[in-house]
Amino acid sequence: MVVDNYKLTKITTSIFSHIFLLAVTTTCLFPLLWMVRSSLMTNATIFSDKGLIPQVMHFENFYLAWTQGNFGTYFLNSVVYTVSVVFGIVVIASLAAYAFSRFQFPGKNFFFYMFLAAMMIPLPGSFVPLYVLMNKLHLVNTRIGYILCMINVGLALSIYILKTFFDKMPSALEDAARMDGCSKLGIWLYVAMPLARPAIAIVVIFNTLNVWNEYILATLLLNDQSLMPLQRGLMVFQGAHSVDYPLLMAGLSITVAPVVLVYLFMQKHIIKGLSAGAVAG
Repeated sequence: MVVDNYKLTKITTSIFSHIFLLAVTTTCLFPLLWMVRSSLMTNATIFSDKGLIPQVMHFENFYLAWTQGNFGTYFLNSVVYTVSVVFGIVVIASLAAYAFSRFQFPGKNFFFYMFLAAMMIPLPGSFVPLYVLMNKLHLVNTRIGYILCMINVGLALSIYILKTFFDKMPSALEDAARMDGCSKLGIWLYVAMPLARPAIAIVVIFNTLNVWNEYILATLLLNDQSLMPLQRGLMVFQGAHSVDYPLLMAGLSITVAPVVLVYLFMQKHIIKGLSAGAVAG
């Protein structure tokens, strides 16, 4: 009887847990589904057609948003910014994290704690000095200026994540590589980096999503439409097509699609990297 009550309690708890999770999932997914649905309709049917699937699908909305809304340029800009920034962060953060982890030099702990302290400063708090610096360097409204600023934004957390992994790297591997004639840069490249692949995956995923979704810094530094990333261009597009809801929803769908795909394909790496980081810590 006790066993039956235990099984009944367990089944009841599982049912209510699944119902709750399904409700939360539906709440999160419904805005996305409504956005895609609306992007396939017209202004005349977007509010009159109550069905979840449109009776007539207008895929030309995506073409119009891509061409007339200049989303092709915005999309290409976001790809260039994301690839450049993520590559720069991985290289610079891994070198700095390896130095903090394996080398001894004056001020090592001070500089590392300064990086950690930088994580507590919100981005808007640095807008004024950042803009003044970029203006004096004549990097406002330039690709390289925006890329350098975004690399700086992602460095602190990336260094912390990678240092955690390098701290657990066996020193015997370094000694063996050194005996084989490997330089310090060679040990970093051929020994440390392969071992830190889970951490690198986390750094790549987090910074990819961060750069792709960035809006505030792009608004501050980029005014030329030919240089704008997707999120900044979306606001310009919204101002020009605020009444044309299907085109606006098509633009939003184009903006959201890469982020959703990255998360769906990389979620296993996110979980694996976070779990490895917890064990390494």
